[in-house]
Order: sequence, then structure tokens, then C-alpha cells
Amino acid sequence: MLPFRRARGVVVTFKVTDQENGEWAVLRVSGELDLVTSPVLRQRVHDVVAEGRHRLVLDLSEVWFCDSSGVGVLIASRRLLRSCQGRLRLILPARGAADGSHVNKVLGALGVRRLFEVHPDVPSAVDEDARPLSA
Repeated sequence: MLPFRRARGVVVTFKVTDQENGEWAVLRVSGELDLVTSPVLRQRVHDVVAEGRHRLVLDLSEVWFCDSSGVGVLIASRRLLRSCQGRLRLILPARGAADGSHVNKVLGALGVRRLFEVHPDVPSAVDEDARPLSA
């Protein structure tokens, strides 16, 4: 867990943990994904790809805030994985499409939600036969 100090002394925690699930690398992200923290996620994605893992799940179900910098990292991650014939899947809360997780709302508002395969949980995301949630 990485503490980040913001203006006025507010400390926000941001954490990225990884695990493997079959052929898939899973990065679980929690906290705020913004200008300050998004470089951490960008580097972790690059590290995964540099290790030769080209199937990546980003679990964003514990991200409660995402700004344009965070969206930029998601789009750049998609581009990176596609460039090496890899795959990127996102996890948003199971009710994300219905009641709108913050990340889901931001992706939808910017018109980029359709670019991503979104799943409700890790088992669905790593299942080759599972269908993504609708945009």
C-alpha cells in the first residue's frame, strides 16, 4: 500500500497487488486512480508485459475515484497489450453496469467504455468462454 500525500495534508492510500490465475496476470487496484497514482499502475502494467505476460486483468472493483489520467492509463494499457497480441479485461463491480461504479460512469461519460471487455469478477474475467458485461 502506497500512501500519497495530497494538498492540505490529506493522505490517500493506493494499492496494486498482483497474482496469477492460469495464463492471466491479475492486478487488483484499490484507492484513487488519478494524476498522482496513475503512473504507479502504468509502471505495473509495463512490468507485467516486460515479464512476457500478455493476458492481463485489471480488477478495478475497489477503485472509488478515477480521473482522466486513470482513463489514460487504461487506454494506454489496452493499446500496449494489443500491440503484442495480448488481451486486457477489466473488472468492475457486479452491479457496475446497473447502478454505475465510478470507473464505469467515467468510462461511459467519455465514450470509451465500449473499448474494454468488462467482467464482474475474476473467475469470469479469466474464463475464455465467459461473455463480458454489456456496455
